[in-house]
Amino acid sequence: MARHILIAGFEPHTGDKVNPSEMVARSFEGALLAGRPVASRVIPVETRNVRERFEQALQLDQPEIVILLSQFGGRTALSLERVAVNVLDFESDNVGVARKGDVVARGGPEARISNLPLEKIVEAWSAAGVPGYISNSAGTFIGNQALYEMLALTEHGVPPALVGLVHMPYLPAQAIAAGSESNPSMSFDLMKKGIEVLVETVVPWIDQRTPSASTPRLGTKPSAWIPRGVKEVER
Repeated sequence: MARHILIAGFEPHTGDKVNPSEMVARSFEGALLAGRPVASRVIPVETRNVRERFEQALQLDQPEIVILLSQFGGRTALSLERVAVNVLDFESDNVGVARKGDVVARGGPEARISNLPLEKIVEAWSAAGVPGYISNSAGTFIGNQALYEMLALTEHGVPPALVGLVHMPYLPAQAIAAGSESNPSMSFDLMKKGIEVLVETVVPWIDQRTPSASTPRLGTKPSAWIPRGVKEVER
């Protein structure tokens, strides 16, 4: 597998002027983290073409680690998502598309699980003074869709790319605009440090595993793989 890291964030949503996930993703373009070159992508908040854009990114970048970033106003710290559910339910994306009780992928499993070493990352965050925790609810908006789609696209790699989603709180200026008395925030520098620590934790963990001689086929159409114990969504 190509030894690259893909960090992808999203454009601002609706009335927001900025999105911390976009800012952090852009800040790593062309950087080296733990000896790995980083490719950055900024994805439009458009539900209909998320999968297509990720397919293109995988073909171009061939990453071994994919870190998805998304804003989640109201969260108190970096939240490392464990589960992506096969559900979309939101009022509107940036082109006015609403999804109500819909599925991400018809016929797909009800949930997909991040394969990052979640506990190790949170321990490293704590040691580095970065507020963060493991979340078991990624919501039902674009961030959840992104994690579900990327896990599906990479599952047949040998070994599969490591994929995770970090939801980010508001930036201080966003919290003030939204009502700072009830909206926590985090500085850009601390968010960026959190992603650096994440990568610096995951890369040695990958290196300790036994490498495979096979080459993954990223970006190809996945088969109807269903995790044990997870039933298929009705077609």
